[in-house]
Amino acid sequence: MSGRRNGWDDWPPRTKPRRVEGGIKAQTKRGAFGTRWWAKRWIAVLESFGLGTRLSRGRAYARGGQVVDIALEPGGVRAAVQGSRSKPYDVTIRMRELTAREWGAVGTAISANTRLSAMLLAGEMPEDIEASFAAAGTPLFPKSQHELKTACSCPDISNPCKHIAAVFYLIGEEFDRDPFLLFVVRGLPRAAVTDLLTPPAGKAHNGKRENGNVAKDANRTDTADATIAPPAVDAVLLQKAGRFPFWRADEELEEALAPVYARATGTALAWLADHRDSAT
Repeated sequence: MSGRRNGWDDWPPRTKPRRVEGGIKAQTKRGAFGTRWWAKRWIAVLESFGLGTRLSRGRAYARGGQVVDIALEPGGVRAAVQGSRSKPYDVTIRMRELTAREWGAVGTAISANTRLSAMLLAGEMPEDIEASFAAAGTPLFPKSQHELKTACSCPDISNPCKHIAAVFYLIGEEFDRDPFLLFVVRGLPRAAVTDLLTPPAGKAHNGKRENGNVAKDANRTDTADATIAPPAVDAVLLQKAGRFPFWRADEELEEALAPVYARATGTALAWLADHRDSAT
């Protein structure tokens, strides 16, 4: 059939993608994607699918900035990839989300090993973390293509196509930078990652701790002796939220927002001081 020079691998015929301004470009310019073992494991899943030339074309799309948008969410990824047509193609990559019981088993296994928790909190993914997931009866990484559901709105009859491959590569780079995102695509919200790694020492109940320590009434506010001072940790909420996915600016996000936080802190402190003085 016309256009299929090497069988199905060249169908549909190659076309030149439209140029994209401000697309998400891969950080690696050549060679392999991912430097740490968990990122390489993710890329290895893609490369085991036998995509032929679609794999190299996917790498070219990722490095050329053809991916215009990516959103990581519990259970998978949504993305838009610019091809030869005027409208970008819609790409989805879905993985099975772990249940609350499975995440509980994972958290128990992790918290039982201080080294695992410490390494994860430091942004490292120890290789034996997979044993914690095995304890929950589910692997951290998909073991085959059948454990993934991928789709693209492009006319290519092959699935995965080069657009899906491009997104796969960029996700691998983000996993390299922030391993917690692996938990996100497995169904754990980013805000819950810290709680998974550091379970509370005691459960609160009616204003008290189960270990006998009485907690203060949450509805009580004592402001008379309150000290107005800058926070002990700068941008604590930003740090708790984790690294911003696919941040591609020349400076880190925390550095870019530091002046904004400083101005907000100064304004808040001045407002609190004025209102406390007027209330006394």
